[in-house]
Amino acid sequence: MPSSALARIRALSGGLSPKLQGIAAHLTDHPQDVVHLSISELADVTHSSEATIFRLCRQLGYKGYQDLKIALAGELVEEPTRNIHEDVLPEDGMMTVAHKIFHANILGITDTLQVLDEAALEEAVRLLNGAKRVCIYAIGGSAVVADDAYHKFMRTGVQCVAHSDSHLQAMTAALLDRECVAFGISHSGSNKDVLEAFKIAKAAGAKTIALTSYRKSPLAQQADVNLYTSTRETSFRTEAIAARIAQLCIVDALYVGLALARREETLRNLQKVREVISAKRI
Repeated sequence: MPSSALARIRALSGGLSPKLQGIAAHLTDHPQDVVHLSISELADVTHSSEATIFRLCRQLGYKGYQDLKIALAGELVEEPTRNIHEDVLPEDGMMTVAHKIFHANILGITDTLQVLDEAALEEAVRLLNGAKRVCIYAIGGSAVVADDAYHKFMRTGVQCVAHSDSHLQAMTAALLDRECVAFGISHSGSNKDVLEAFKIAKAAGAKTIALTSYRKSPLAQQADVNLYTSTRETSFRTEAIAARIAQLCIVDALYVGLALARREETLRNLQKVREVISAKRI
């Protein structure tokens, strides 16, 4: 079996069904699409479905779409250091590296501000403010953002929890009801555990808010309210560095919106928090 992803696709495409052959041909002609697009976006481009794309990945010998994405990304990369950051060069000093990373993050924040939907922000604050309970769900790198949301929202008096454990996500989602909100955070919008928690929460009657970078992702399709980040991700990274910063900015905006809606309670809570935290400082 060829070790090259493109060679493998070409070698195996002859034994595929006509539909899968068409998608395989698209991959060999436009391999960068796999790197840049989510599975739902690729399905859109190839006029197929996510299930068909996943079936193709399995028949090509990959565990799934993410596995194929990683294989192709490593193959298309021109310089090994671009796996870290596309703009970074081997000869760059640390200050140059820092400037490039900071610039990418600043662009991510600016781009996200341009695509933010005011009505969606207001509706998200309204749902969070009126919720009996808020469960925040995220996995991996996005779990840091979920923890930050919990750390901030609790100060406003909103009853909330953040879970990155898939079992706790499913269990708590099942206990939600129509007065509750599930808040899912996923850069790709395709994380299986967060998606499962969303499905369970919706079945229980809860409202859902998604924070993601992909408008056609499965998570966005399930959500009642969508908040999108827009980051100029490099072609060959599997983790969203700049997206995390943009997500944190949106969380901050939601927190301030909640604080304004719950001004008196938030001010009382902040005073209580300051008093107990001061005892922990030297």
